[in-house]
Amino acid sequence: MSTGSAAPWIPTNFLALPPEQSDLASSRVVLIPIPYDSSTSYRAGAREGPMAILRASYNLEDYDHELDYDVSQVGIHTTPLLEPHMGGPRLMVERIRETVLALAGDHRDEHRIIGVLGGEHTVSIGAVQALASRHRDMSVLYLDAHGDLRNEYMSTPWGHASVARRLLETCPVVQVGVRSLCEEEAGFIRRGGAATFLWDPEEPRLPDLDELLSRLTPEVYVSIDLDALDPSIMAAVGTPEPGGMSWGQMTGLLRRVAAHRRIVGFDVTELSPEDGPPSCSYLAAKLVYKLIAFSTLERSKAGLAAAAAGARRG
Repeated sequence: MSTGSAAPWIPTNFLALPPEQSDLASSRVVLIPIPYDSSTSYRAGAREGPMAILRASYNLEDYDHELDYDVSQVGIHTTPLLEPHMGGPRLMVERIRETVLALAGDHRDEHRIIGVLGGEHTVSIGAVQALASRHRDMSVLYLDAHGDLRNEYMSTPWGHASVARRLLETCPVVQVGVRSLCEEEAGFIRRGGAATFLWDPEEPRLPDLDELLSRLTPEVYVSIDLDALDPSIMAAVGTPEPGGMSWGQMTGLLRRVAAHRRIVGFDVTELSPEDGPPSCSYLAAKLVYKLIAFSTLERSKAGLAAAAAGARRG
């Protein structure tokens, strides 16, 4: 639609990209903002996360100096906000699944990457179900402070506390950053129900890369609850847990995984912008930007691997 004016409009999409860099037909990455937090059990507000991420992204540089890469050049299309389904979380999961399926394209369009901007972590379920039907050898790298392995919580199996449990019904899941569990979840992990690298707040170390990679399939969906990060840098989440990852640990892990596996989709969830300073929204936008870069940099896998090796040495 033409505005009929030459005024300097700011596009309301990720990075405020002009039409030639954000057209759906030519974009490598499609971002779906989902303002949904209906199963939240502590502090609500994640429904405001997608718009906060988009607004913060207007201030990011398109060029990533660490990777020597202009992220905007891949083409990034941002959809309108997906309307929540008020019939319950199961129906919302189905709405997300159908939406992601439609935007992911068919098997010939393997290189289109879908990124979901939450919203609560429940939004991951529909996205993973959809992409697992397109990528038959897909696993999920699940970064979260919580196990999310309850079979049911607050009378629903489709809420935020059961996300990882539902994903395991679709494909393998590897968890990193977990430092809060209920007894049911601990027992589930001990019985081998989930590949979980528990996080020690007193000795915060990433898992061994070779061991982690051995659990991941060649194609990986990255699912991030922002409470995996330490609340000293990410206070704007509904259920903050002390002793989490640093920015460098999280991005270093993602960079190393991307150097050895193909990221086919991702989500960044649980930003509740009113619960923290504006820097949290900026951090979340920067994380989305990094995920886009890591996911699309096949043209320089050697460079990505070298950056990962350098970070490991550092």
